[in-house]
Amino acid sequence: MPTCRSTAICAGWGILFTIMGAAGSAVLSSAANKPAMPSMTKPVMFNTPEADRILAVLQVFPPGNPWNEDISKLPVLGNSKAIIASIGADKSLAYNLDMAFILVPPDQKKVDFKIKMYPEESDKGPFPIPDNAPVEGWPLDGRTLEAAQKAEEDSDRHVIVVDPVNRRLYELYQGRKAGTGWECACSAVFDLASDKLRPDGWTSTDAAGLPIFPSIIRFDEVEKGMVGHAMRFTVRNTRKAYVHPATHFASRKTDPDLPRMGERFRLRSDFDISGFSPHVQAILRGLKKYGMFVADNGGDWRVSVAPDRRIKGLDELRKLKGADFEVVATTVTKKDSGK
Repeated sequence: MPTCRSTAICAGWGILFTIMGAAGSAVLSSAANKPAMPSMTKPVMFNTPEADRILAVLQVFPPGNPWNEDISKLPVLGNSKAIIASIGADKSLAYNLDMAFILVPPDQKKVDFKIKMYPEESDKGPFPIPDNAPVEGWPLDGRTLEAAQKAEEDSDRHVIVVDPVNRRLYELYQGRKAGTGWECACSAVFDLASDKLRPDGWTSTDAAGLPIFPSIIRFDEVEKGMVGHAMRFTVRNTRKAYVHPATHFASRKTDPDLPRMGERFRLRSDFDISGFSPHVQAILRGLKKYGMFVADNGGDWRVSVAPDRRIKGLDELRKLKGADFEVVATTVTKKDSGK
């Protein structure tokens, strides 16, 4: 128990530890011993040991936020089997090595950019986008960073920038460096210290209005043995509806057996993960405890992974089928909204 100088405070600690027991003591001790955020003087790329050290102490959204909610005991949605059948119960889980990101120091210079498609649902700049900001697909696409930044292919081209000291997240959809400046179709800012959602009806750099960075499967997490947050995945057909924390739909279909944006799935508790390699087991543990959100329209059952060559064994995910999942009845209510 901590040293106290006040009888009342000591009594309070005694009551707290009596209620919480050894588990509570461990939590408080862990919080007290949590490492400080490493000093940052320049941008840090996602696939480096330096990024691992920073991410290890970064709290992404408050502990009680939906992204960090343990959903392993939530009830199954009544039409769970029908929703899974609409996606494909026999289809394999797949993955995209797509979502690169960069960490920036708190004094990173901010730059302006043009918003070309969804200005009315975008957060305006400037954003602290460094010169070496990665674009979705790089570096595994084989291009130089400069070529990836300036390429003109019609794809999602997400740009993800995290300020871990100020706990701010900046994301671009269809980000491109045109000449000396950046442009995008949509831009979004998220306060990683807050539960605030985007306004109802607003998209983000993901069709569901969700942030992307909190969903990414990262090396530092699989190395520790658990992806400790909800993940994102895509399906081809969604419903004209959303459930919080999503704030936007991207479909005209009204079939109630299609998933809504923000629909939350989890890996069944009885699914045996013992035969999988360590990094894949870390993902599967996370899918049992935190699940995954429907975040965008795309290939069925595709989860997003950082394009980090240090992550091993991902092809084993194909052993999982849609039938290995279930849809949970979400408990999320919107705590705060608006701009």
